[in-house]
Amino acid sequence: MALSDDLLRIAEPAAAFGKVAGILAAEPSSGRRLYLVAFGEEGTGEWLVLDEAGDVVELREDVREVASVIALCELAADVAGGGDLADLRARLAEVRTVEHAPGIDAVEAAALVLERALGGEPRVASPEYLDAVGFATRELERVLGVTASPFAEALRAGSGAVDEFVKDVEHRYLISLR
Repeated sequence: MALSDDLLRIAEPAAAFGKVAGILAAEPSSGRRLYLVAFGEEGTGEWLVLDEAGDVVELREDVREVASVIALCELAADVAGGGDLADLRARLAEVRTVEHAPGIDAVEAAALVLERALGGEPRVASPEYLDAVGFATRELERVLGVTASPFAEALRAGSGAVDEFVKDVEHRYLISLR
């Protein structure tokens, strides 16, 4: 079943709790897919995590794990390749055409690998996704000659936002957590 079909399937039991604003899929551990469901308006809404059967997850640790991996994956996707991979690829094509810079083939190949690692939406947030994006980003940085990773620094700088997101999900969770 395609991920978009999965999200539609989970929307049905989620709707019993209110107006569904969005659903994100996560596999915080191998083979276990969970869904973070947002209800209401952005910033003021409430949250639930549903399992593959559409049942509400009540364990605080599971909810934290799902919210954390989703926030980290979103952050990684936002900052990979300097935050605008399409713009980077366009500039690389321009450099190829105008300047014929040495090493441009390796840079373009690394940017393409990163683009493939990022994939499109919807996506499943997972440690494997983070690893793939991290490895592809680091390779792009390497072929560009960057020694200190801006990607790693952006992830470190965004750790507070990840923590705040996890706290928000816990605080606005629709049921009491165990």
